[in-house]
Order: sequence, then C-alpha cells, then structure tokens
Amino acid sequence: MSQRITIDPVTRIEGHLRIDVEVEGGKISKAWSSGTMWRGIENILVGRDPREAWVFAQRICGVCTTVHGIASVRAVENALDLEIPLNAQLIRNLIVIAHALHDHIVHFYQLSALDWVDVVSALKADPAKSAAIAQSLSDWPGNSVQEMKAVQEKLKDFVARGQLGIFTNGYWGHPAMRLPPEVNLLAVAHYLQALDYQRRALQAVAVLGSKTPNIQNLAVGGVANAINMDAASTLNMNRLFEVKARLEEATRFVQQVYFPDVCAIGGMYADWFKYGAGVRNYMSVPEFPTDAKATRFDAPGGVILNGDLAGVKPIQNWKDPYFGKNVTEDITRAYYDGSWDKHPYDETTDPKYNAWDPAKKYSWVKAPRFEGRPMQVGPLAQVLVAYAQGDALTQKWANRCLEVAGSVAKAKLGPAVLESTLGRIAARAIRAAVLSDLAMKHWGLLAENIGKGDTAVYNEPKFPTGTIRGYGVHEAPRGVLSHWVVIENGKLKNYQAVVPSTWNAGPRDGKDQMGPYEASLVGNPVAVPEKPLEALRTIHSFDPCLACAIHTHDAEGTEIARVKVL
Repeated sequence: MSQRITIDPVTRIEGHLRIDVEVEGGKISKAWSSGTMWRGIENILVGRDPREAWVFAQRICGVCTTVHGIASVRAVENALDLEIPLNAQLIRNLIVIAHALHDHIVHFYQLSALDWVDVVSALKADPAKSAAIAQSLSDWPGNSVQEMKAVQEKLKDFVARGQLGIFTNGYWGHPAMRLPPEVNLLAVAHYLQALDYQRRALQAVAVLGSKTPNIQNLAVGGVANAINMDAASTLNMNRLFEVKARLEEATRFVQQVYFPDVCAIGGMYADWFKYGAGVRNYMSVPEFPTDAKATRFDAPGGVILNGDLAGVKPIQNWKDPYFGKNVTEDITRAYYDGSWDKHPYDETTDPKYNAWDPAKKYSWVKAPRFEGRPMQVGPLAQVLVAYAQGDALTQKWANRCLEVAGSVAKAKLGPAVLESTLGRIAARAIRAAVLSDLAMKHWGLLAENIGKGDTAVYNEPKFPTGTIRGYGVHEAPRGVLSHWVVIENGKLKNYQAVVPSTWNAGPRDGKDQMGPYEASLVGNPVAVPEKPLEALRTIHSFDPCLACAIHTHDAEGTEIARVKVL
C-alpha cells in the first residue's frame, strides 16, 4: 500500500518549493516537484533599455543576485557581438569566483549538513577525540581541543536556555543519522566557523562590485571599476590586495575545512552513493575567460548523455550553436497559458493558475529541455564534464576527494559514485576547491595586466535599428544559467531567463519525462514517513533556489497563489 507525503514548503532553500512523493515498501515510487510562486520579471523588462536589464535581473533572487547580472550583460553583449576589455573579464571572473565560494560554503554547512549531522548528539562527544579527528584531516587552526570544548559548552547553553534557534526543528535522533558524536561536534564547530568565512568571500565581492547583494559595477560593455593606482577612490593596489587577502582566507577554509569535511563525512555515509542519481544527462557551459574575446576558458563546458563520460561533447564557447539552438522550455505541466515547447527567443510568460493537479499542471516552474532531453546541471555536471575532458584542476581535486572518502569507507571509489545524492554534495566541494585555486590565478592575471599599463574597463555599446537576438550564459553555483534577449530598435522585445533550478526542479514535460528533482527521488529509502529526512537529503543536494526558478504578487498586489505551511 502506498503512502503520500507532502513537504511544503521545503526549508533551508531560497524560494518556495513543494515536494510530493508516494512511498511503497519503504522506498519512493513516484515524485512531483512544484514551484509555488510566479516570477514575472520577464514581463517587467519588455520595452526597457537593454543596458539596464541587468539591474532588474539581479532581483530575480535574493541569493543569486550577482549571477543574474553577469548573465544579463553577457546576453546583450552577445546580441551586439561586443567584445569587452580584458580587465573587465577578469574583474567579473573574480566576482563570480568569490560569490561562488561563499555560496558553496553556505550550501554545505548551513543548508545541507544538518541532514547528515546530529547536532544534539554532539553534546555527548569527547572534545579531545573530536580535535584529534579534525587534526588528522588538516592543520586548520580552528581544530584545537579548546575550540571543540567551547563549541560544546555553547551548545549546552543553548539547550539549557531552550534556545536552539536554527537547530530547533532538525530530525535529531533520526535512524538515518549515524555519525559518531565526535564527528557531529566537529561538524557543528565548522558550521559556526563557516558563518565567518563565507562572509569574507563576500567582502571580496563587495570591494569589486561596490556592494553585495546586488552589485553595482556591471555595465553592458564591461565594468564601472575605474583603475588608477594613484587615486584613493578607484580600484588601486590597496583594494586589489584587500581582495587578494579575502580570497586567500576563503581559500584556506575551503581547502582545509570544507573539502576534508565533505570527503570524510561522505566516506562515513558511503551507502548514499547508491541513491539519488535520477537524470544522468549533464550539461555545463564554459566559464572564466582568460582573453578579451572569450575564446579561452579555465573551466570547460559540454554535454554528457546517459552518464557516458567517454562520449562527452564539448560546448566550445559562448557562441557555440550546439548550445544556442538546442535549448527549449516546455509548459505542458506548468501554470502558463498553453502546452507548448518553445525556444527561449519565441517564448511568452503568460500565467494561468489552476489548483495543484499531478495529472495536469502542478508547478510555476517551466521544464527546460536540451535536444528534447531533461538535463541535470550544477556542480555535479560541472565536475563530470570537466573531469571527462581532462581538466587538470578538476581531476586533481576529484581524485583526492574520492581517495579520502574511499579510505574512510574502506572501499575503492571511482567517478561513477558521484552520480548520486552524496556525489552532488561531494562535487560541490570539489568545484569549490577548483575555484579556490582559480581565485589566485585570476587575481594574478588581473594584477599582471594592470601592471602592463592597461587600465581599460569599458567598450561603449551601440544599438542598431531592426531586430537582434542574443543569449548570455554563466556557470552559476547551481549550474547553467542563460538569459535570452530579443532587442528591437534598441528596446527589449522579449526577455527569458532559463536558470539552474528551472533545469533541475522543472516538472514533467509533454512526453511525461520527469525533471531531475523528481527522477532523483525515485528509489530513495524513507525510514520514517513522518520525518522524510532521506527525501530532504536528495533535494537539498541540488541546493534549490526556487526564487530563481519560479516565474509573487502582480503589479497591483493581487494574490496569485497561497502557500500553506504544513
């Protein structure tokens, strides 16, 4: 006999997500993923000047602000075939890297670790043993016995006062949680330290972007960071070294804390490398250009079908027609008028809400497809595509992760185990480690180029009469992000954003193909239906950002839909 479970809203994410599953024999047999808000920014942008679109696009999400601004300016530059100065490319790269380091640290510690770490169990730990375990993984100075004792005392104080705060509603004591108390204490200590080090990564974003969230330095044609080594109010050597210092601090935390934590915990939950694969088609796009023309990249893009790493097909650059021609979105099961499958240039965004109906329409999220196939995007896709193409940094960190996790699990682990719930979490740590190495490289490239006397940051755009089209891509923390623009006589005629959580959280399409969230849940165990921890583990492994994916109230304040918190 099947049992229906509804999780609404899913917490520890950005935005509003509902997950429905049917459980038979202790396993999930069916799943539905529903975005419960409408976005509508596409409609707001129609008729506006393309140069200001990025300012609005950042407001698609309160977390992924920077990434939407980057994709938006790239879309307009693509339509104009506009080259930007090398300094502008490198400044954008540093902002993207710093934002992603912050995002990945937050995802593991604040958003997903509590699915694996029993905070209450940490009260029983021996701080000396916790410190010994931590020190066996790295020489991080925050791994001392004194630090572990202080964290445990803080936890005891929380419990005594009845003020567990963010730890209040965890599924503590759940049978699926089985880390030793000492590892739980270690993880809680690093959870608290992560709050500080993710902030330091964002400080680098703020220095270059003028503020964060919602950076202010972007422009169609480059950036607005005036460079003058002799002026106090511009991007000078002091500010450059401040950025370097913040990136170095974030890098140390990633490589000495975040990465080893994920590898070790992964080894302790090695059975979870069997669950959550779902859609085994993967896509990423090239990122981190090292030249002004964006012909060379430090992170490769490509497509893998059916998990066949040997058959990876590269996406060469941001103008590769293989990507540009093959993206579509399907609204058969989404709350929009019609049941079409269209290329983003041809789409409309016309809301048409009905009651949730799993047999018909049940989500505000559209269903993106590539060559008609659902695709998984995000750090797992980034790592597998780069690994399959021989990217040295990715192979270095992926092999190291698999070696550490395998040592803990006492098993030989290969790249195939990454196609799983736990593999997605491991891939995010691998990607963060790769980015931490690239941070120092791209800072050096920027400093070197400025040292040659190049201070150019902007090329003025000129809009022709008639109609032009373009798309901007960015490999955001959650995966492939693309903005698509149709510009007519210098004004936006159509604007569409196809975002990572749309690819992953999308509903079934006209062919009844499940999206990655839905497919990844099928086959997951559920030990306690009233506490569906295992389902949350798999969903959280994607780092959902439904504010980006859903298409809130309209301009008149009319309520579109009401979310019931169960």
